[in-house]
Amino acid sequence: MNRIMEGFIPLKFDRHSDQEMIHRAKAYYELMNRRRTVREFSTDPVPMEVIADAVRTASSAPSGAHLQPWFFAVITDPKVKREIRVGAEKEEIINYERRFPEEWKEDLAVFGTDQEKGYLEDAPVLIVVFRQNYRLVDGERKKNYYVQESVGIASGMLIAALHNAGLATLTHTPNPMGFLNSILDRPKNESPVLLIPVGFPKQGTRVPDLVRKPLDAVMKIY
Repeated sequence: MNRIMEGFIPLKFDRHSDQEMIHRAKAYYELMNRRRTVREFSTDPVPMEVIADAVRTASSAPSGAHLQPWFFAVITDPKVKREIRVGAEKEEIINYERRFPEEWKEDLAVFGTDQEKGYLEDAPVLIVVFRQNYRLVDGERKKNYYVQESVGIASGMLIAALHNAGLATLTHTPNPMGFLNSILDRPKNESPVLLIPVGFPKQGTRVPDLVRKPLDAVMKIY
């Protein structure tokens, strides 16, 4: 036996007919095309089992050398959410006053965003996605591979899993985000990349009337 195959197991894979694949792809597209970023959240609680399974889904993402260089901090404690809101708004005030170029603020204007981040307390759950820039093995620093790409894929799968379960999300990046390491007591090898409020949309929530790029603008068959 080829040594590289030792420890391998048979692949579990269901092959579908062309018609079934077309149906499944179409249905999933229609589901995901209804996904919208939400900034108005109900305070209604969500089942933690749903959150746990969504994180499990995210953690099934492919990663460089299968090192899974991510960590998901799930926050429900109102006091911690308050700390996070205060830290985020402190950075966002600086962003809007002097860090953001005028062009960036003009592009953001359609969304009506500002430094007020009340949704960080309203949403019943916050998920902070951390990337693990390196790992420690018996106290020795070891390299992780394709960290940004791996964490990006996992984050996309997390958002899709939450939407599929019937929850709304927002991808928030209050850069710089080092305050999250301090509040959540995360180690130095981790850097926060996304702060995701999760919950149900508030009654009467409205979102911008956006149009997605057509297929021929984002895909070409060669």
